[in-house]
Amino acid sequence: MSVWLLLGAALAVVVVVVVALPFLRDPAPASDALDEPDAAELARLEAEEERDRALAALKELEADHRAGRISDEDYRAVVGIVRRDAAEALRALDRLRDESVAGIGTETAKSA
Repeated sequence: MSVWLLLGAALAVVVVVVVALPFLRDPAPASDALDEPDAAELARLEAEEERDRALAALKELEADHRAGRISDEDYRAVVGIVRRDAAEALRALDRLRDESVAGIGTETAKSA
């Protein structure tokens, strides 16, 4: 009886060690360096930031107008400019996305 108990305890220890091994190892990454974005990625990030700024400015302008902090005349004078900036930022981002999709399509066609 004690032999079986001893074997069961040994088996339990072995199972615990085997299960815990992946957690006890210190992972060693190949490199801690981050990938540097290429020119296309930097242009896309800049366009996204410009879009976010323009849309935030439009949202803030409309909120200020609704709250009464900006008069109707001032709102009408500024809203067109802010909307145009937002539209230009969205168009620029769409162009960059279309170019990247077209670039991916030509790269896959070249590799095939």
